Amino acid sequence: MAGNAAQALPDLAIEANGLDKTYRGGKHALRSVDLAVPRGSLFGLLGPNGAGKSTFINILAGLVLKTAGTARVWGIDIDHRPRDARAAIGVVPQELNLDAFFTPRELLEVQAGLYGVPPAERRTLEILEALRLGDKADAYARTLSGGMRRRLLVGKALVHNPPVLVLDEPTAGVDIELRQQLWEYVRELHAAGTTIVLTTHYLEEAEELCDTIAIIDEGRVIACDSTQSLIGRLDDKVLRVTLSSDRTVAANEFPGLTVEQAGPRQLVIRYQQREAQVGEILGRLNAAGLSIADLSTEEPDLEDVFLALTRGDSAEQRAAAE
Repeated sequence: MAGNAAQALPDLAIEANGLDKTYRGGKHALRSVDLAVPRGSLFGLLGPNGAGKSTFINILAGLVLKTAGTARVWGIDIDHRPRDARAAIGVVPQELNLDAFFTPRELLEVQAGLYGVPPAERRTLEILEALRLGDKADAYARTLSGGMRRRLLVGKALVHNPPVLVLDEPTAGVDIELRQQLWEYVRELHAAGTTIVLTTHYLEEAEELCDTIAIIDEGRVIACDSTQSLIGRLDDKVLRVTLSSDRTVAANEFPGLTVEQAGPRQLVIRYQQREAQVGEILGRLNAAGLSIADLSTEEPDLEDVFLALTRGDSAEQRAAAE
């Protein structure tokens, strides 16, 4: 069981090497994926629809058979010890697949039984209370709101106390308040030592929550790094300058900088940080007789990185790999 596996404390919560999956019919969902998720991380797995994220997760969970390669969950090979590997991971799926005629209490009890958790060791009410579902313990699942059902799926994934929790688009269709409550609980689990793997289409969530992010596209991992390092890959910066008086600036007046005239007193300056610094740029403006009333800078965010990799750089990488 997962609790016994925790005694060994592997360095990697998830490890995949050369993981490949081709479905019947020829769809090549994963292409020799190498991925390592460090123990204790809050790891983001991002990619467009159909990129291979769910296939990867389902292979780890024992729901899909891989075509080639190896994978370990909590140091346990999914081929050699499949039952122990499944016990080390809890998966919260995208689909709200709940039996409408069971209560939350019954659903968690049944799930715990499926994982062989003895009745004395079950934490059904504790989990429901933590997910703010304690008052709904004996209500039929069909009466729960979409947000409550989503949280109940999280509860089902936790009944066997897995050291690795995978959240596959957990906030899809959840309102802002419930989303914040869910993330609060996820942070508590992470602080207690659970390794969290998150897939999401809300890039701002991944940027705020995750310490490490991998981006997968067309079945390949095209980037994997710390969140800040990924964002730092985009070196393009924007400096918006408000001048003290009207002034027209020629496009070639400042070599090495891209200067756009956004208004009589407004300049938009685009530059690369490795080639110029803000202080240097301001010095050049001052030397040209421009008096500055205000300025602001814009930094790239995870969405910029995601779009650059999945629409631009990744195409070049894929072409080179073929």
